[in-house]
Amino acid sequence: MEQLSLDIKDGVATVTLNRPSNLNSLDHATKLGLLSVLIHVAQDSQVRAVVLTGTGRGFCVGQDLNELRADLQVDADAAWDTVAAHYSPIVRLLSTMPKPVIAALNGVAAGAGAAFAFACDFRLAASSASINLAFATIGLAADSGSTWTLPKLVGMARAKSLLMRPRSIDASAALTLGLVDEVVEPEELEAETQKLADRL
Repeated sequence: MEQLSLDIKDGVATVTLNRPSNLNSLDHATKLGLLSVLIHVAQDSQVRAVVLTGTGRGFCVGQDLNELRADLQVDADAAWDTVAAHYSPIVRLLSTMPKPVIAALNGVAAGAGAAFAFACDFRLAASSASINLAFATIGLAADSGSTWTLPKLVGMARAKSLLMRPRSIDASAALTLGLVDEVVEPEELEAETQKLADRL
């Protein structure tokens, strides 16, 4: 599909979000497609490891806010159904599928995008990448499992600070905090991710 791609080679499934002009924000089609693809790779016995990444300058900046704004004007109650219908199932798949999942952070990961990365087993980041738990900035409660995964990564006190005082955290600081496992140069991210996936 146009919004994302799936490449399976030598037991590694690479799922790539492909809305670079929108920093891979999640509209309806992308959420449905990602959920469908993750169900497929979770069930495919030929897939032994999964990589989640993005194209362009963004890994994923979470909800497409323009689409959400339009949905709220049409039916505010129905607009929030996306958390239970899409975000929570995606995070459950990422965190519980019986094969390792690697997030390859090629750029900014914000909101649900950051939460998706936290739900993965491993996180490799390009040195140009950044993370922002932007929920409070736009008046949303943290979702997509972030209130569960984040304290496990950084501890409760730091998790509260990151969620209640959102800010951009560069790759180096993310490594120090324990939000990512490894930082590499942008041109090395694909190769290093593939090397880890092959090993797993």
